[in-house]
Amino acid sequence: MYLRNDDRPQGSRLSLRVAVLGGVAVALFGVLFFRLWNLQVLDGGKYLAEAKNNRTREFKVIAPRGDILDREGNVIVDNRTSLALQLNTTKLPEDQVEEREELERLGELAHMSLPKVRKAIKEGEEVAAGAPVTLRQDVGFYLIAYIEEHQREFPGVAVQRVFVRHYPDGTFAAHVVGSVGEINEEELEEPEYKGLEPGDEIGKGGVEYTYDKFLRGQPGLEKIQVNALGQPTPGGQLVSKAPTPGENVKLTIDPEVQAAGESALASQGLPGGFITMDVHNGQILGLGSFPTFEPADLTPPMSQAEVNALYRSELAPLANRTTEGLYPTGSTFKIITALAALENHVITPNTVINDPGQLCLGEECFQNAEGAAYGPLSLVPALEVSDDVFFYTLGLDMWKTNDLQNWAHKLGIGRASGIDIPVNTDGLLPTKKWRDDLFAEGETERPWSSGDNIQLATGQGDLQSNPLQMAIAYAALGNDGTIVTPHLAMEVEDAAGRVLEEFDPKPQRKIKMNAGTRSVIMEGLHQAAQGPGGTSEPIFGSFPIPVAGKTGTAERPGHADQSWYCVLAPYPDPKIVTCVTIEEGGFGAQAAAPAAHTILEAYFHDRIAAESRAEGEGEEGGEAEIE
Repeated sequence: MYLRNDDRPQGSRLSLRVAVLGGVAVALFGVLFFRLWNLQVLDGGKYLAEAKNNRTREFKVIAPRGDILDREGNVIVDNRTSLALQLNTTKLPEDQVEEREELERLGELAHMSLPKVRKAIKEGEEVAAGAPVTLRQDVGFYLIAYIEEHQREFPGVAVQRVFVRHYPDGTFAAHVVGSVGEINEEELEEPEYKGLEPGDEIGKGGVEYTYDKFLRGQPGLEKIQVNALGQPTPGGQLVSKAPTPGENVKLTIDPEVQAAGESALASQGLPGGFITMDVHNGQILGLGSFPTFEPADLTPPMSQAEVNALYRSELAPLANRTTEGLYPTGSTFKIITALAALENHVITPNTVINDPGQLCLGEECFQNAEGAAYGPLSLVPALEVSDDVFFYTLGLDMWKTNDLQNWAHKLGIGRASGIDIPVNTDGLLPTKKWRDDLFAEGETERPWSSGDNIQLATGQGDLQSNPLQMAIAYAALGNDGTIVTPHLAMEVEDAAGRVLEEFDPKPQRKIKMNAGTRSVIMEGLHQAAQGPGGTSEPIFGSFPIPVAGKTGTAERPGHADQSWYCVLAPYPDPKIVTCVTIEEGGFGAQAAAPAAHTILEAYFHDRIAAESRAEGEGEEGGEAEIE
């Protein structure tokens, strides 16, 4: 008798199932055992290290930047502490809905709309990808407490204590000190910023940029132990390394001169710039540009878009018109024309040129300002009254020799000044080669002509210069041919005031200048400033310090006349040079000369006061004798 499969005893089926399940269980146990062995033996060290890392947190402690001081040790820029609400975007929820909810809650705390929060995140990541994004600075202590109590609701959110640049006098010397900002991706690749990380702060302009390596300190480090919730445990501080503050940079800026220059520009209410400089060593005692700006406005959380808008503003407050202006200089250029003509024997100090009121070449005539005609003049009276025809004639006499351009180039026109703050342009000194090359390329309608040299001789035409370059040229006249290196930094000090490094850059070059040449031009400038027929005699005629100065009235297409004034003081052995220009300020004696007068009053204040007291005592003594 045969049994069918379905007639097999039930015990046999159960045994088979048990055997199969047992085999599966053994296999699963083997896999589990192997995995545990892998985790504990093969990868145990790695996971142990990760577990330890999860129990500790490292924080970089930002170092305060060094102070920027004027020559008397007064603070121009220092630091203040601020509490900043920051977000580490890498710790945001991956789920978009959860991320949106957190950002909305965060926006409510920071009084920011969701679009504004997202914009801040985008702009922060564009500047420094991976760094915490600062959403708001100067948050209150209530927010700190709330974030700490609800940390689990705000992953990646922290309130950090940071150092923020502080400007006690607001806009004072803004174009000198510059600004700071977060390092961007391109800057991270530069050798001078080796070791920095996204989010670190560096100088972005002015002295802050040039002397960043001194001003920027070394960050510290804190390592603490935390519990499973990421909260510090009692006594959990493992490592504490204090940051090293940056060093202080003392500038050559004289606070009285700087304040006087800024006030003089502001009182005119027109764009312009000024510089006052020691003619012997290039120390800059004052430098400013108007309109100016608040350096504090350029620090985060101001966005890069807002900074760019300032650059594009019609008033251009961030532009430094003293170092980067592109202007014709008007008659202030005539000292260069006089130097070139005398040194190249085109004229002598006694050469007389007749001025009928205009110089005509064919159908084109070049006239004096306001149609004046001065008749026969030599160099000194020609400088005194600023006779254009006299200098037109010199420009015509030198148009084929390039003598005028050679001397202008020697004196620093159209070339790098060497100043220790960033400058984006060196201006333009027009030459025959320059225009002829443009003509050959079809970029201008004509080659170089005698008219171009005639215009250049009076600081007009295609010339593009600025007060800094003109101050260097005038300083060379004042110091007998030395082209100084203009500079703003005087020394680096530690927190205790000990001098660590001094700055005294060597002159750029020395120009041979005949003593008689210098003397006659200085005499002409002195007569121009304080002689009876001088163009600035109404301004400086009664000034108690003898000076040598020259007005300039420059024509700019599309603009009203630009006012210029450059002055050396005291005469005949000057210590300083001051150059001022004011856009659309009219004649040199209208705007620029009064501004220069204000600056010189500040510089010579003590001397003027002493002489005034001496005169008063002398008068009292004289009256006593008469009695």
